[in-house]
Amino acid sequence: MTIRVRDLDPEDPADLDGVTAVLRAAIPPMLVTPELLRWQSTRAPAAQRHRLLLAEDEEGRVIGRGSLGLAHESPEPGLAFCNVYVHPGHEGRGAGTALVSAAEEYLASIGARTAFSWVLDGERDLDFARRSGWSPSRSARFQRLDLTAALPSLAPPPAGVELRPASAFADDPRPLFRLDAEATADEPGDVGTRLDDYEDWLDTTWGHPLLDRELTTVALVDGAAAAFTVAHTDGARRYFTGMTGTARAHRGRGLAKRVKLDSLSRARAAGLTEGYTSNDAENTPMLAVNKWCGYVPAVTEVRHAKPLG
Repeated sequence: MTIRVRDLDPEDPADLDGVTAVLRAAIPPMLVTPELLRWQSTRAPAAQRHRLLLAEDEEGRVIGRGSLGLAHESPEPGLAFCNVYVHPGHEGRGAGTALVSAAEEYLASIGARTAFSWVLDGERDLDFARRSGWSPSRSARFQRLDLTAALPSLAPPPAGVELRPASAFADDPRPLFRLDAEATADEPGDVGTRLDDYEDWLDTTWGHPLLDRELTTVALVDGAAAAFTVAHTDGARRYFTGMTGTARAHRGRGLAKRVKLDSLSRARAAGLTEGYTSNDAENTPMLAVNKWCGYVPAVTEVRHAKPLG
């Protein structure tokens, strides 16, 4: 079979719809829309050197997608990401090999020394990664929540604690940036992240096309932002937690559980029916919070790395 690899055309609805279909079939917990793909293709930070590749078969059908670029927010230079998915109905035809090969060549050409990739935790995918020279490390778990079912309850917030939607910060979201930067710095993972560019954060996080500022919840303690959970929605029935974090000075007080439950409860009231989240397997505090909320395991991915130079 002849496989053609090329860049996604953000102005071509067929490309956007084709890649959306691939991702929804290959990894159902991932929230993806054509609008998100267009935004990723046109608004990625310049320092990321991001590309969205697609694989077509000989009939022009989109059967695979690769997302690749530099880990520009890492304090360690030379790190990159390369995440490839192939439609389950078209595996074993060379699309994955073609995408990974093109990605590795591009990343090496822009100075990447080590690439990291998420690989589905299945025999076929793991064997493909091994044969391609990638080495496994940590894992992450997607979890699913039935938002039509009852949610747990909490007592009212204690004195000094107030819950607000992120939309309350529309005039000045800088307190959320500072809180996000502190929480993200402590996230477990093999590639560290340092958020120190407010304008970049405004574009990539605050301006994310799936961000629902009304359903995103922030906890204030004595008037200062202390914890938050980010809600992404597809505009229909699905909800995904983009991030949950608590300022170091306020950890251990149950604020993550409180903001998460508040956001999920309001999402349920708004008619959303499915909730998803993802956590590093070593992030035991958030795994415990999500289990308490009612999330159950859905899909596991294994992080892989490969030296490029």
